[in-house]
Amino acid sequence: MEKLYVSRDGLAAMKLSLTEMKARRLTIADAIEHARSLGDLKENAEYHSAKEEQAMLHAKMKDLEDKIARSEILEDQDIDTDKAYLGATVLVRNGKTKKEMTFTLVSPVEADMGMGKISGTSPVGKALLGKSVGDKTIAKVPAGDLPFEILEIKY
Repeated sequence: MEKLYVSRDGLAAMKLSLTEMKARRLTIADAIEHARSLGDLKENAEYHSAKEEQAMLHAKMKDLEDKIARSEILEDQDIDTDKAYLGATVLVRNGKTKKEMTFTLVSPVEADMGMGKISGTSPVGKALLGKSVGDKTIAKVPAGDLPFEILEIKY
């Protein structure tokens, strides 16, 4: 079983999401019961829709339970803070556009590009992992190679 390194906040968010899914499961069960009371199940769209939603929710819950079980909190004392690892906020300069960007390296389950949180397994994340301030690296993305220079690393 492969470990999944996450932050304390990431693990708490996954647990909260699982709790919300469990509550939603009860609502779906009520919807199925109501749809059953309407009669013939063969042509009952409400019933089939609720059953499909239930199946998708159970699959999501199973996946999340697996991720929580494999999660290991990455402690700050385990990290060489001179290099970019999960949990680091990295300021980089794009070698092509000369623009500065900030990324926070997180586990795949915590990734949220809108908030600047990128997965350590993404092309840019892989390029930044293990690098130090002043290092230059190239991220191999679908659009081509993106050169970056590491300007700052904060934990």
